[in-house]
This record gives sequence, C-alpha cells and structure tokens, in this order.
Amino acid sequence: MKASDLFVKALEAEGVDYLFAIPGEENLDLLESLRHSSIRLIITRHEQAAGFMAATYGRLTGKAGVCLATLGPGATNLVTAAAYAQLGGMPMVMLTGQKPIKSSKQGQFQIIDVVDMMRSLTKFTKQIVSGDSIPSRIREAFRLAQEERPGATHLELPEDIAREDSNAAVLQPSLTRRPTAEEKAVRAAAQAISNAKRPLLLVAAGANRKLTCKMLRQFIDKLGIPVVTTQMGKGVIDETDPHFIGNTALSDGDFVHRAIHAADLIINLGHDVVEKPPFFMRSGGPKVVHINFNSAQVDPVYFPQIEVIGDIANSLWQLKDMLNAEPHWDFSEFMRIRDALKTHIAEGTHGDSFPVKPQRLVHDIRKVMPENGIIALDNGMYKIWFARNYPAYLPNTVLLDNALASMGAGLPSAMAAKLVYPERRVMAICGDGGFMMNSQELETAVRLKLDLVVLVLRDDGYGMIKWKQAQMKFDDYGLDFGNPDFVTYAQSYGANGHRISRSGELEEVIEQCFVTGGVHLIDLPVDYADNDRILNNEIRELSQAL
Repeated sequence: MKASDLFVKALEAEGVDYLFAIPGEENLDLLESLRHSSIRLIITRHEQAAGFMAATYGRLTGKAGVCLATLGPGATNLVTAAAYAQLGGMPMVMLTGQKPIKSSKQGQFQIIDVVDMMRSLTKFTKQIVSGDSIPSRIREAFRLAQEERPGATHLELPEDIAREDSNAAVLQPSLTRRPTAEEKAVRAAAQAISNAKRPLLLVAAGANRKLTCKMLRQFIDKLGIPVVTTQMGKGVIDETDPHFIGNTALSDGDFVHRAIHAADLIINLGHDVVEKPPFFMRSGGPKVVHINFNSAQVDPVYFPQIEVIGDIANSLWQLKDMLNAEPHWDFSEFMRIRDALKTHIAEGTHGDSFPVKPQRLVHDIRKVMPENGIIALDNGMYKIWFARNYPAYLPNTVLLDNALASMGAGLPSAMAAKLVYPERRVMAICGDGGFMMNSQELETAVRLKLDLVVLVLRDDGYGMIKWKQAQMKFDDYGLDFGNPDFVTYAQSYGANGHRISRSGELEEVIEQCFVTGGVHLIDLPVDYADNDRILNNEIRELSQAL
C-alpha cells in the first residue's frame, strides 16, 4: 500500500471527520489519498485559521482536530494555533509536509527545522522517516493530544516517505479509562469540606468536560455549595442556578473576588495555571482542596493543602456520596454578594445611547441567542464584559480564550462550532482589530454555505490596550487605525452586510440574520468610554461597601 494511503487510513481509524488545510506541493500525495477517503477536506485562506478551527473542533468534541500545512511558511503559520491549542488544553494534531529527506536537489529552499520549532509548543513532534512507522506515529500523536491534559501534537510527512510502499497495518485506538483518585485523598477532602464553615466551589478550565458537568450538577444539587467560575470554566454550571455567584472576569476587585475572600475553604476544580489566578493563597488564609486530573503546580501563591488527583467526575461522585449538607455551613455572605452583582450587571442594559455601550450589547445578544446557542469571542475589551455579564446555560456555549488570548481566533472558532453543531445558532463576536487578522475566512464560510452571524464591534482602535494605557496615565498614542467599509467588505465575499445605526436595532437585525440564513456580517459601533468608571472605580467601591 502507498504510504500516503496508509496515512489516511490511520486518520480514518482515529475517527477524523474534517481536515482543515492549505496544502502545498509537498502534500500532493496525501491530498490524492484524501480524495478517496471519508474525511472532509476544508480549505481555508490562512493556515492560522485552519489551526484555530482544528483546535476548536477538539475543544467541542474531545476528539483531536486535524490541520494540514506545507513546509516552511505553511508550517510557521501554524505556530500561533499550536500555542492556542496547547495553552488552551484543546486536542489538535498538526500535519506538515517536507522535501524529500533521502535525496533532495533543492538545497535549503523553504527548509527549516519544523519538528524542533514545534517542540516547545506541543506535547509531541516527530518526523516520519519510513512508511512502516506511520500507524504507530499517528496513534501516538492522537493519544497524547487527547489524554489529559489535552493539547497539540505534530507530525511531519516528507514527500518521498509519502510515496513509499508499506505493508504495515493500521493501529486501532485502544480502550482506556482515566485513573480514579485514591479513597484516602477523597476522604481527607470530604472531611475538610464537612468541617468548613463557608466552603466555596471554584470551577476552572480543566473541569470543562462533558462528564464533569453532569457530576458537578449532582454535587451542587445535593450539597448546595455556592459556585464561582473562571473565564474558561464558564458554562460548566448553568449560570441561572441560584448557587452560581459569578465569573472571575477581572483580575481583582470585583464582587466575585469578595466572595472568594469570604470563603474559609475553596474547592478548586480543574485549576489550570494558564489562566490568570482567580485568587492568591496566603499563609493563614482559606484552605484549598485541589481536584484535578493532575497534581498541582506549586508556586508562592498556590500550595493546596489537600489534592485529589484522578478523573474529576469520579472524584466528585465519590465526594458526593461521602458528604451531606451541613447545618453549620453559612452561605449568607455569598448570597448577598451574588445579589449585589446581579443588580450591578442589570444596570445599563436598556441604555439607548449610541454607539452602543457594552452592557446593552451583552444584554441584547443574550436575548436573541437560545439556550444552546454558541458565541465565539475573539480577544478584546468586550471579552471581559461577556465573561462577566453574559449568563451561559450550557458548557462550551461561550467560546473564549483566556490562555493564549490570541486575536484572530473568533471567526475561525465560530466556523468550526457551526460545522460541529449545524443545528445551533452560532455567532462570532470580534473587535475590528481581531476580525481583520483572519477576515479572509469570510470566503471560507460562504463557500461552506454556513449559517453564521459575524458581529464586528468597531471602535477604530485596539480598545483593550487603550484602556490599559489610560489606566497607566499615559497619553492616548499609537493604538488607532482605520477600517474598511465592513458592509461592502462582506458583500465582496458574497456575504450579507448590515450596519447598525441606533442602539435598539441590534436584536432585530441579529434575529433576521439567523432567520434568513447564510453568512451575515454586522458592523456595530461600540463605546468603551465607561470601562474605567465601571470596571475599576465603581466595582471596587461597591464591592468594598458590602
């Protein structure tokens, strides 16, 4: 069998549905083998977008998404997506081509050491040097990408190896189960929780898994312990639940942090060091129970006293069976903070000023998105507002990246979400800066005939950096830019363009876009002038007054 055919059969054995790609001449044998396979080839307009789509597919399904590029510049364009998946805990396998390794007459043309380049950005990176090694290399790349903690892996297939003959057999994925936590550790955690007066659950990125969500729901229903989430833990619990307090959208000073400071024990579920710390441990402070797939990375501000290491869902199940709600638990302070935060978030949601304020923007989008609707956020000032003010009802319905926090991922992530969930409403929400980094993928969305709404929040500058610049008392300098006519720009790709001219118009336009179908871009001017007043001064004053 031709090695490239074997390669594709091994991908099929791993259950690969899509391959997001920009092929080059070094990939042509593999491309021909793909032509006869069940895998759907999705051609993008930039390798970075292909990587973002593959990573998001992995995030949503738990199966490694797969992307393909050629050597040299094609491979270097995958670097940001590799870091995005690796830091974000998203399973992804990257495939790149290479010149012949046994005999080449092109010198160093386009050749860089891609395998070594990917070493610090992946869990595994290898060049395939013989056709017979293809099955084991692919199995290992997928195994490592998908096991906890998930991340990126990379394989390089030189074109002369792709043309070899091989008699090797495809390796089928093995049946595996994650190890469960030791009973002694679980009992120690249960005892600490039982003895606490004000225990608090903090749900982070590592807990954003399907089975974890189900078991967490049962744990909270039985015990009634209040919950806070990090940005990447958002949606693990239904945020309309009365036990939910809020999301740690800001670094410090928000109402949520008052709740964390009020706890005498924190059950830290799925803690991931890539996120901004939701709290700092200190000597004599609250006791911390670390529940995760892996042991804690200890540093000066995180040194948990109890660690429950193993499958998170199983650990919750064991704890649930050992614990009962204790009469001495006092959640009154948490509930007071929760109510104050809800009141604060509700303020400004019906303001009619234009350009639109973030509070009204978030409120109107929540009204038009169904319970299972997905918003994919690019990286910008609005991400804080959505993390804080937008209630998520289901896991992975708010796709944001608080790990690499890369601009340019919003549109490709939304496209991947729509491929995975074609029956759901999906919206990309991008700043004008982030959108223009991968705006060419509008053509890909149109070509794929996706029903997708792309909301571009226009402030003609790098808004989050301008906010930080103002906080540091620097002059407004170096962060403004011009924009195209976004309506005409969308139409040039075959998409539909809309421009919002008054505050109350957005909800109606979004609804009409979803009803009509196809790709729609909405140009919405946004006003961040109140950022400092609300997100710094006002929040700090109100939360401290509690």
